[in-house]
Amino acid sequence: MLTNREKEVLKYLCMGLNNKEIAEKLYISSHTSKAHVTAILRKLNLKNRIVTAYFAGKNNLVEID
Repeated sequence: MLTNREKEVLKYLCMGLNNKEIAEKLYISSHTSKAHVTAILRKLNLKNRIVTAYFAGKNNLVEID
């Protein structure tokens, strides 16, 4: 389903970080961060970041430290 990197991005998305902040945390470009978020939304068939964060939390897809 999701790659390990997408799971990392999803974790930060659930913490409320934007693409630029996620990119800084993972040492990737903002463009790459956005691409990962887009892939996550597509793979989970969800419409936006808020719904995705809710879905991930409800289904235990990420573990936030």
